[in-house]
Formats: sequence, structure tokens, C-alpha cells
Amino acid sequence: MRKTPGLTRRDVLTTTLGAAAFTLATRSAAAQETPLADTTKKWGRLPNALGARSPVETPKRTLNLPTSSRTPLQDLHGTITPADLHYERHHSGLAVVDPRTYRLLLHGMVDRPLTFTLDDIKRFPATTRVCFLECAGNFFGTREETTPQDVCGLTSQTEWTGVMLSTIFNEAGAQPRATWFLAEGQDAAVMTRSVPIKEVLRDAMLVYAQNGEALRPEQGYPVRLLLPGIEGNASVKWLRRLELSDQPFMTREETSKYTDPLADGTARQFSLVMDARSIITSPAYPQTIEKGFVEIRGIAWSGRGLIRRVDVSTDGGKTWKTAALQQPVLPKAHTRFRYAWQWDGRPAEIVSRAVDETGYGQPDMTALRQARGRRTRYHLNPVTGWTIAGDGRVRFGVERVRV
Repeated sequence: MRKTPGLTRRDVLTTTLGAAAFTLATRSAAAQETPLADTTKKWGRLPNALGARSPVETPKRTLNLPTSSRTPLQDLHGTITPADLHYERHHSGLAVVDPRTYRLLLHGMVDRPLTFTLDDIKRFPATTRVCFLECAGNFFGTREETTPQDVCGLTSQTEWTGVMLSTIFNEAGAQPRATWFLAEGQDAAVMTRSVPIKEVLRDAMLVYAQNGEALRPEQGYPVRLLLPGIEGNASVKWLRRLELSDQPFMTREETSKYTDPLADGTARQFSLVMDARSIITSPAYPQTIEKGFVEIRGIAWSGRGLIRRVDVSTDGGKTWKTAALQQPVLPKAHTRFRYAWQWDGRPAEIVSRAVDETGYGQPDMTALRQARGRRTRYHLNPVTGWTIAGDGRVRFGVERVRV
């Protein structure tokens, strides 16, 4: 530290700590209208049964529909989403299931139909993995006053613990002719999805824990299906039944819902894999930046496996630079990226695009609409970005993005 004539170490320390205290107090006042007390003047709170965030840290999920809530992507660090901020999507409200009476039926094309209690499931060898979940309808953005949470907050990432679905199938003697299974939930909608066994069995799990604790009811307590890389609705929550078959069951959720209308009048069905996607989480609305060094940060993910590259453009897609990927880079998981940018104070547009290990590249909205028409509502993963005005104000913008 460079010395300033006339200032002692005590002066510098007092000024620095005072400024920090003033900043915290200002943020606290805005959040709860009560300044934080001087922590050196009295004993702090002793340990209690449940921890809590600092009163100045107030991330919240937002409600865009009565049936869903969105993760505050712009407020998170790293790649793990706290359980209480994981996005929600229900089809008939939250199911509260008694673990003491919980039962899971496995039947159909198996040698030994079985019924499992929660304790039965927990007796099998446990496995843990980190992966993202994403709603098939995870896109929203029509106004400049749109945050990353609004744009694609229907994705979150968790450390999941449970038992491999292959272990359960082996226990029941799954028959070789079985190529599909039906997953049925215990909610009022009796959510059901047909799933192709070959495409998911390597990764599929029955999970009962999330980030080191039991699943929360919003995430399917006591047991849910987890299909890494597959659209979220197929990872059925409050799981109560699995039926094996040699054909799909053609349920409501895969006929009238969760199909992708195409521009030629046909529709894609069982388009389960979530395509590569990225979003810049900072700078983003409602931030205001200052001229000089800015680190562009965001997340990228793909249901096909690893993210291999993320490109960033600061001129609306005319030229691209490769961003740095932050470790760990895991398959079918959120990956952090960053790019050092020197902003010159002129209006700009920052965008990102992801490329996964299969070579698939994130498309722009024009390409998506040409392929699927304008009616499609699922599996939208367009290149997205933010416009920056000369005064540093950041706003959402997608229509001007071209690849």
C-alpha cells in the first residue's frame, strides 16, 4: 500500500472500516430499514438450531406464474443453488407426503413386481452427483426491464443424493423387451411421463437428498426421479409408481403438452434433451456500470454433456472472443464463465453463446423461429444479451442479436 503523507495507520484503518460499515449500514437500511449495529460493542448471537443469511443479503425467488418460481441467477456465486432458491414448477400445487406411509410401486415388464418404502430405497448403495435441472419452458423476455432471473430463472443446480435407477430395475428383474417406463407422481395432477430407458438409464436416479439434506417438499420429498440433462418435467416429483413397457404411454403431458410445434405444421415429440445454453448474469439489468474494467460473468450448460467453449461478444454478435471457463467443468452441469472487458463508455451490446462437447452451438432467436415457427414455447435457448447505454445503464435485449 502506498503511504499518504500526514496519515497514520490508525487513520487509514479507521477510514476504511468506517466506509465499509457505512456501506453495510446503507444496504441494510434499504433492505430492512434498520442499520446494523457496531459489532464490537456487544456480544453477538450464540449458535442456534438453524442458520440464516446476513440481513443485508436478501435473494428471493420470483413468481411469474401461480405454478412456478424462478431462481435469482444474478445473485448466486459458484454453481450450486441453495435449496430454498431452487426453482419450482408444479402442475397442481405442492404435495405434502408422509414419509412413514410412502410407497413406490415398480411393475409392468419386470420379473418381480416390487413395492418399496423410503427405508427400502435408502438401503441401496447411495450415489451423489451434481447436475442442473431446467424447465422446458425456460424462456421469458419481452421488456428491457428484465433480469437474468426473469429470462431463464427456471434452471437451478443441486448436489443430489440417492440410488441409481438401474439398481432398482435390476432388483425387480427388468425384462430386455422393456424400452420405456412410465413415471407417475403423487400430486393432485398425478403427473405422468413416458421415458425411453436406453437414453436415460446411465444417469437416472431416485433421489431423496439435496445439498446434503432431505429433499424439500417443493422438490419432491420424500423421493423424486432425476434425469440429468432431460427437461425438468420428466424428473417426476413425489414419485409413487414406475411401470416398464415396450412403448410410450402417450400421456397428456407428452401429447397436448410438452411437444414442440414446428414451422411446417408438424411437431416434435419426446424432445427431452435440454440444448446448450448460456446467459450473462453480470453486468445485467438493473445494474449500472462505470467506464473501465468490467468482468463479464455468466453460466452455461448443456443436457448433452460438457460445455467446451463459451464465446462472448461486446458488439452485438459482430465479433466474438473466447471466455474463460471456471472449474469445475462437469457434464450436464452449470459451468461458470468470465471475460475481462475494458468498456470505453460508448453504447454496447454484450452477448454470449455456448458450445458443448458434441459440437452443438447455441443458436440465435432468428434461427430458432425459422426452424420452429413463432408458436413454439418449449426448448427455447436463444443467444441472449444486454444493451449498455452511454451512461452505463444495462437493459435486456435479444432481437438485435445475430450470429
